[in-house]
Amino acid sequence: MIIGVTLKGIFRDRVFQGIMALAVLFLFIPSAASLSMRQVTELSITLSLSLISFILLMLSVFLGATSLWKDMERRYTFSVLSLPLSRSSYILGRFFGLVLFLILTSSVLGTIACLVIKVASGIYPSERPIVWSWLLLAIVFATLKYILLVGVALLLSTVSTSFFLPIFGTICAFLASGISQQVYEYVNSPAAALAVSPLLKPIVALIYFLLPNLAGFDLKVNAIYGIAPNFAGLALTLAYFIAYTAILLGAAALLFNRREMK
Repeated sequence: MIIGVTLKGIFRDRVFQGIMALAVLFLFIPSAASLSMRQVTELSITLSLSLISFILLMLSVFLGATSLWKDMERRYTFSVLSLPLSRSSYILGRFFGLVLFLILTSSVLGTIACLVIKVASGIYPSERPIVWSWLLLAIVFATLKYILLVGVALLLSTVSTSFFLPIFGTICAFLASGISQQVYEYVNSPAAALAVSPLLKPIVALIYFLLPNLAGFDLKVNAIYGIAPNFAGLALTLAYFIAYTAILLGAAALLFNRREMK
């Protein structure tokens, strides 16, 4: 029930309609890629994957961060929780509704991207063949990355009374996750032994392990250049996704169960 209501609410949401309008930009990718006469196919793949990632990022941040808040504002949450339905089930229903929506959106955008890349590569054939399986794998792992980000947004929504903290907190978590690996490696490198205080290292390590590590989900280079990914690394990334998402949902359910409804 909650999953269906979530999907219906998203499709009626003006934020969703505005963000999905960005999909029109796919029509301009062949023309933009043709400006690079030597790497038209590679550039079309780069632009397509970047546009998919940007749209999924906007959807995961704004829909994931505002879904619960809107329910609270409209007092829909109180009506639902008066039914024989636990708060944990409500949170899980919201999450999986958003997940299903992201998967549907990613499937549609991925199909459009493949058509656009096929057209671009047909106009300007490349010496390097397109490995469609790696391209699809890159889209799948990009989707998993933003599903994990939805979990972050939902967790922040359970402790906030407005949408500011979930939105900006999720954006900050996304930006920080892109540099956390480099910062952690630098702080623990021999070059930083004298420049970094020993007291700073455990703080950096704590932040590093708390923040989501999204770097392993990026397979853009593999898709662009047809490079086979490290399947052992992908298996670890998938295990990390399952474990981290489960922790986020468990924490969100725990906090929402203890939240006072006014």
